[in-house]
Amino acid sequence: MTRNSPDDATRRGTSDVEAIEGLLAYAQTSSRWGGGALRRAGEAVARSRALAREHPKHTALLARSLSTTAKLLLKRGRAVEALPLAQEAVALTREMGGGPLVASLMCLAAVFEALHRYSEAAATMAEADQIPPPDNA
Repeated sequence: MTRNSPDDATRRGTSDVEAIEGLLAYAQTSSRWGGGALRRAGEAVARSRALAREHPKHTALLARSLSTTAKLLLKRGRAVEALPLAQEAVALTREMGGGPLVASLMCLAAVFEALHRYSEAAATMAEADQIPPPDNA
């Protein structure tokens, strides 16, 4: 399904996961530098929190929503606001490991770099480098 606007996420018959995915896609591709992208990402975080509370299997989607929002904040020079989101994404993905944890760690490292906390950024990237790649069986 092609996403054309944020309203696509609220169409009848759209699952919660599809709606959140649509909000994230819109936020990431929005050319507007106003609050539109951040509002959509914030809505994705709120919906993801509710969904993960009901169905813990969607915790990775919540982590991705948090990381996406943190990255948008970084692009706008708001690293201080991005930090707790990136930290929460890492905390949520620690148990699952693999790709979701690596992605969350890399986002957190970028936030640390933006905050000029270079030793923490380096340690975070080193941790991400230690995670083995998935088996291609």
